[in-house]
Formats: sequence, C-alpha cells, structure tokens
Amino acid sequence: MSSDHVARRKFLIRNKLGLHARPAALFVRTANRFQCEITVQKGKETINGKSIMGVMTLAAGPGSRVTVTARGVDAKKAIEEIEALIADNFGEQK
Repeated sequence: MSSDHVARRKFLIRNKLGLHARPAALFVRTANRFQCEITVQKGKETINGKSIMGVMTLAAGPGSRVTVTARGVDAKKAIEEIEALIADNFGEQK
C-alpha cells in the first residue's frame, strides 16, 4: 500500500469524561464509514478503532493523548472526520 493511503494524527482527548460509552460509539460509527483500517494507540496499547470493545478498553480519559492511524483508500478523509469529532468534544461540553 502506498504512503498516500496512510494518515496519522495525534489527538488530546478533552471532553469531560473522555472516551466513555457515547463518545466511543460515535468514534466507532465514524470510523466504520470509511474503507480503511483504523487503529488507535494510547501508550503501548494499540486497538482496532472500528471495535467498540477496543475503544472502550483503551480507557482514554480526559487529558489522554492518542494517535489515530488510518490505512486504506479513505485514510485522509477518515482522519479528517475523526479530527472534527474530537475537536467538537464528541458533541459534549469540555
């Protein structure tokens, strides 16, 4: 796969409760709209970003730093949409 089909970005989780059930579901729903593999890394742990169980077990609380990597034809668009979701604090207040 060529490098133009890989996108990676680091994010700070800023919403009040972090990636709890509702934001995790929104993250997974967004990730599943794209034709690419999406992984989320926090520290040494890397999970499938399209798996609700994976995202929930990541335990990314407020202030957590995560790296999201997308590989596939929709990689750039997937990262842009995930960035918008995180920037909007998953629709929650900080």
